[in-house]
Amino acid sequence: MTQADDFGFGTQIRKSPYFEATVRWGAKAFSVYNHMYIPRDFGDPEQNFWNLVNEAILCDVAVERQVEITGPDAAKFVQMLTPRNLSKMAVGQCKYILITNADGGILNDPILLRLAENHFWISLADSDILLWAQGVAVHSGMDVQIGEPDVSPLQLQGPNSGLIMKELFGESIMDLKYYWLREVDLDGIPLIVSRTGWSSELGYELYLRDGSQGDALWERIMAAGQAHGLKPGHTSSIRRIEGGMLSYHADADIGTNPYELGFDRLVNLDMEADFIGKAALRRISEEGPKRKQVGLVIECDPLKGPNTRFWTINQGGNEIGKVTSAVYSPRLEKNIALAMVVADAAVLGASVEVVTQSGPVTATVVERPFYDPKKQIAAA
Repeated sequence: MTQADDFGFGTQIRKSPYFEATVRWGAKAFSVYNHMYIPRDFGDPEQNFWNLVNEAILCDVAVERQVEITGPDAAKFVQMLTPRNLSKMAVGQCKYILITNADGGILNDPILLRLAENHFWISLADSDILLWAQGVAVHSGMDVQIGEPDVSPLQLQGPNSGLIMKELFGESIMDLKYYWLREVDLDGIPLIVSRTGWSSELGYELYLRDGSQGDALWERIMAAGQAHGLKPGHTSSIRRIEGGMLSYHADADIGTNPYELGFDRLVNLDMEADFIGKAALRRISEEGPKRKQVGLVIECDPLKGPNTRFWTINQGGNEIGKVTSAVYSPRLEKNIALAMVVADAAVLGASVEVVTQSGPVTATVVERPFYDPKKQIAAA
């Protein structure tokens, strides 16, 4: 879909509070995520990557809808949704969690924010967890209220993001630690700010709590960032694949379990609390996963863009898996990919064949993430 004066699919696909601002600032194309438009093109994606890793970008990620859970049983209910142990999660803390179904399949991999003792937001990847949570609540016997609040996040990401935040909020914002949040006010604009983001870079998310002020917030941040090289941008496929970050529906879906992704740390089978999928995940843990996610370096000319189909992976004449996300990294000067293969084939250094849209090429199984494996940049 290309930009026009007025474009879209009708009112069933929602526009974010920043939509007009992103068009004004050069958004050229959009896709749909959580039933909303998300900007996907501000020009050259490689330049967007360099803007992110060298200076800073501002991204409209209002598509990260919030499922708000409140009420006396909110903490108990949220724990039932995820296999990650939340018993020590403090008010003001954020956690990356998986939401699983009864078979141990992943329904979403959101960020969970705890705003108060009985007040949580689940900041979603691309799937309808509001419906799942409301459905689970019906027969849970728990006293909870579940809805979607008027909350729309922006991502300010890149090495200069801290300097821009200081321009906006003063020196005190520098105390905000990785995966923690704070309630703030910017010239009367109500926000929750967290040290999180989908980039593997230093970054912040600004959760606007009044959609009518979206345009004002966007312009205020862009003005503050001018001296620090801030550019409008979109979430970078190059950087997130370098960082081994999942894209739901591509690298994981309802048929993927946490152990296939190496996410054992996000599953606590020993905790007393029950959660959906516990029995299935215990069985998978005991038997071992049948597939495993690996990294690949694909030996061919630089890819022109991310893959738009799953590419078949062969070894010894047999199909062993699929490439889920692939892209050329200009920094690493390599074609890198995340892939799901049968467990026996997940051997570092192994050679495989990948059937790209241009034909079969050779690839090598490597460690993931491809860059900054200990997340030292984002956590600095």
